[in-house]
Amino acid sequence: MSVEVGDRLRALVVEDEATARDYLVELLHGSGLARVVGAVASARAAREVLDDGRVALDVVFLDIRLSGGRNEGLEIARDLAGRAAPPMVVLATAFNAHAVEVYDLGVADYLLKPFTEQRVELCLQRLLARRSSPPAVAPGPARIVARRHKNLVFLDGDEVWAFEAADRLARVHSARGVFDIDLSLAAIEASIGRAFVRVHRNWLVNLAHIKELERGGGETRVWVGDGLVADGRGIYAPVARERAQQLRDLLLASATGLRRTT
Repeated sequence: MSVEVGDRLRALVVEDEATARDYLVELLHGSGLARVVGAVASARAAREVLDDGRVALDVVFLDIRLSGGRNEGLEIARDLAGRAAPPMVVLATAFNAHAVEVYDLGVADYLLKPFTEQRVELCLQRLLARRSSPPAVAPGPARIVARRHKNLVFLDGDEVWAFEAADRLARVHSARGVFDIDLSLAAIEASIGRAFVRVHRNWLVNLAHIKELERGGGETRVWVGDGLVADGRGIYAPVARERAQQLRDLLLASATGLRRTT
């Protein structure tokens, strides 16, 4: 796939490791979907480019941990999130520990090193689609493509029970089985709409498929599936302690039948 030169994504690469920076620039140019208008090694240099009103950008590829030793990439992402009409942000990093945190910053994607040609091209295709699509309020889940061995499996968003973080990427749970998906939970959460809710750092569940909420022994979990626990058509997902009350309130807000106490 390629696009006209004038339609290519204008990208800034922020990466302090020269080999990784050069390779990512090579992949971006080679895709035919982007042109790199800047490649810098420090947060200071990145801010100079970002603050220069003459430089038009569509996307910034940010390493999280730059040579300063702190998570300076996240600081830049936070700054961009507070700007009007900022460029899209893709975290391109060796660290996956910040996947939950970056969702709140509106990060468009999360590329883990070592980069691959296929993964970078997939990221760029999504960014192009996002740029060309008009803003929408609470879009419904897109169709999801997952993997079963060498086969591709296509799922509608409303048939997915939950996404679970697994190794470097994620698994998708549905009535048709459990499949691998080539995205992090943060990327899924950012693109799939509000039908899914984060209940745990490792779990994103479909609100419409939550059938039972179980609390006991200081722990909370939900049964997500096509029936109740007794029916056996679903899975348990743990709920983080700090998210339990918020999830309960969210479920009760769209339901009736329970006597409320004040």
